[in-house]
Amino acid sequence: MVFKRLLGMGGIPLEIDTVIPSEPALPGGRLRGEVVVRAPERRVEVKSISLKLVTDAPVAHKGDGDGYSGDTFAYPSASGWFTLEKGEEKRIPIRHRLTWETPLTEVKGQQLGVRLGVHTEVEAEGIKAQTDDDPVHIGSLPLHEAVFDAFAAEGYALRTSRIHSGPIPRTEYHVYRAQGFLLVDERSPGGRPKELELHFHTNAVGCEIFLRKAKLDERYWKDKPPARRFTAAHHEVGQVDFGEAVRRWIDEVGLTDGSHPTSDDED
Repeated sequence: MVFKRLLGMGGIPLEIDTVIPSEPALPGGRLRGEVVVRAPERRVEVKSISLKLVTDAPVAHKGDGDGYSGDTFAYPSASGWFTLEKGEEKRIPIRHRLTWETPLTEVKGQQLGVRLGVHTEVEAEGIKAQTDDDPVHIGSLPLHEAVFDAFAAEGYALRTSRIHSGPIPRTEYHVYRAQGFLLVDERSPGGRPKELELHFHTNAVGCEIFLRKAKLDERYWKDKPPARRFTAAHHEVGQVDFGEAVRRWIDEVGLTDGSHPTSDDED
């Protein structure tokens, strides 16, 4: 453990460490861990401990010019008021249900350049401070992996990801941001887009999948190339040939000329 030592009024010390497992959690699943607090020298009354789940990833045009988001998108529950006696240590469990739209930080172990973390804020006698970020790892669901595998079989490699402020238009969202994945064609046959931008809007049933010619760093969704919209269900993994579907999706996006949407499948 690595405790952070906080000092309050009169030099009252409190040590705190937030422990998050290194194994990836999954969207729609549980984020587990614990907050460990210790009073090394004297009795301390802790008024509150609160947690924030934040993204601190490079984003495409957050809007404040600093190039990083730091946006809070969830508030895992923590403990209330309690007292620590001198030398006492208390462990407070973290059990938080992640939304289905939680951004991914990795796919099959491949890091995406997206960083999520937990801020732990403590208020005690004269102390009001927060710890450094404790990293949170979010892995991909089987449906995500099946779609990525199908694109890889067609020669499109997953290169990187970006988080954009704002939701995908005309979707029911719980997280006010959208994650785009850059897929790069390594085969380069004629007539196919060199780069594709893929978005998953995930829920308990499956995913709305948005695919377009890539413009990952474009600031606004409406200024990006038109997106084709497709759907896939979690239960279809292992039952549906996503390779056939992906070939069709690529062909449809390849025919998109950048004009305004002309069908219900485009946004």
